[in-house]
Amino acid sequence: MAGDAFYLSSTFWVAGSFVVFIGLVVYGKAHKKIADMLDERSAAIAKQIEEAQSLRDEAEKLLADYQRKQREAEQEASDIVSAAKDAASALKADAEAEIEKMIERRTRMASEKIAQEEASAVKEVKAAAVDVAIAATETVLADTLKGKAGKPLVEASIDEIEAKLS
Repeated sequence: MAGDAFYLSSTFWVAGSFVVFIGLVVYGKAHKKIADMLDERSAAIAKQIEEAQSLRDEAEKLLADYQRKQREAEQEASDIVSAAKDAASALKADAEAEIEKMIERRTRMASEKIAQEEASAVKEVKAAAVDVAIAATETVLADTLKGKAGKPLVEASIDEIEAKLS
């Protein structure tokens, strides 16, 4: 083998094929086409990255806006709850005051009615006492003073008793 011709060696043919391949690539300007394809692909990737960055920035702005709106809504809800509690407290205080006034008014009316009933009862008792006293006096005087002289005396006594008891 050492004496064989160089063109019979497989290494020679591999090296030759490689040189021819490189020559064809350079002659056919394939390297420029490959470079152009890689540049196009690189530009497309750069454009996608730029779009993704733009979308991310927009998403971050939306997130910040929604977080701000959420905080505002929570604050507004808190304010509404606070206002409702204040209103409820005020209504409770007003209702308690109204109940106190109503109780006081009804107590006063009951006391007045009791006083009226007492006064009415006292008048009725006095009237009954006067009637009994008059009847008793008439009977006693009629028995004691019979005749014409006793009648005016009885009537004067009855008028006097009525005046004193009233």
